[in-house]
Amino acid sequence: MFNGIKQASESDMQLDKLLAEARDFAQVYMLVRQRQKGCDGMGELATLKEEFRDVFNKVIQYSQKKNYISEVISFDIDSIADKIVKGQ
Repeated sequence: MFNGIKQASESDMQLDKLLAEARDFAQVYMLVRQRQKGCDGMGELATLKEEFRDVFNKVIQYSQKKNYISEVISFDIDSIADKIVKGQ
């Protein structure tokens, strides 16, 4: 799913913009997740995760609207964040 979106973003400026926004949110989320220790900051981490999920859902909705992807398979938001940050 993500590879199809990434490939489509190379020729679709709007999708590229949405994906760049998702990348920004993913980077912040991953950084906070890595630095989070124990229960401290769990509320902030949960908020960042939901914000990232909302932004990535916009990417998915746009991709479906443009028929870049046909259906959305359930996905793990942590693995998607990791893929986006690594650029895979």
